Amino acid sequence: MAKNRNDVPINGLYDDEGKIFGEEQAAEGGQAPDQADEAGETEVSLSREELAALCKESICPGCDVFKEAESIRLRALADSENVKKRLLRETEELKKYAGESILADLLPILDNLDLALAHTDGLSAECKNFVIGVDMTRKLFVDAVKNHGLEVVQAAKGSDFDPEVHDAVGTVQEPGLGDNQIAQVIQNGYRLKGRLLRPAKVMVNKP
Repeated sequence: MAKNRNDVPINGLYDDEGKIFGEEQAAEGGQAPDQADEAGETEVSLSREELAALCKESICPGCDVFKEAESIRLRALADSENVKKRLLRETEELKKYAGESILADLLPILDNLDLALAHTDGLSAECKNFVIGVDMTRKLFVDAVKNHGLEVVQAAKGSDFDPEVHDAVGTVQEPGLGDNQIAQVIQNGYRLKGRLLRPAKVMVNKP
């Protein structure tokens, strides 16, 4: 049946001349509109990195790439928190032992006061008054350093030798003492707020 030029193509199948769309293209070896559209489309290819980046940008809680990215983020946050705590701990420790070097330099003065007081036998009355003054000076000195956390390491004659806080400078044989016991204290040891500043130098009994 001939088709009127003024008729509207049915469902867009016919043109104004009554020909079916695509007939000319098919006759001439051309492509159909759908094929032409498909041919005109640009093929898009993404690398694995680009695809992963696009996946990370999308909200996809169930995606493996998203889970991996979230795991990396949480590890980075944990590492940052650990670094923060470590720096805070190191800062507090630095403040706590800030006077360590100064107190270590003052220990020889205390040693000389102890040495002077250790040789006071057979002195005259005038010298004894001088010794009393030295003893008072030592007590003031000890009280001052105690306020900064300095304390004497326990090292008495007859006590057991502890290599953690005692430094054996020699051995002796002294009756009445057991093996590995302190026979003599040569030099006092000191701690600063629990940390060993200097071990006590002692003579150890070895029967």
